[in-house]
Amino acid sequence: MEICNASDAKREFGEMLLKAQKEPVGINKNGKPVAVMVSASEYQELQFLKEQWLKSELQKGLDDLHAGRIKDGQDVIDRQRKRITNAAL
Repeated sequence: MEICNASDAKREFGEMLLKAQKEPVGINKNGKPVAVMVSASEYQELQFLKEQWLKSELQKGLDDLHAGRIKDGQDVIDRQRKRITNAAL
């Protein structure tokens, strides 16, 4: 991935757009990474993969719920408080 600073990206925006069609372009500001420019098709693919992952995680939760693999929220909080208290002693 090519990296450029923000002022260069601003000055050469058209060129950055062309480069982003081939591969992601990282943009740094004050020497720190702040953004990555990707093509619209790559962004859509990333969004699709993110959506698929979220759906999968939700399905896992639903499967656990239907199988009875759940804990009461108050029980979980009480156990965590107990662990924190014991760790502090």
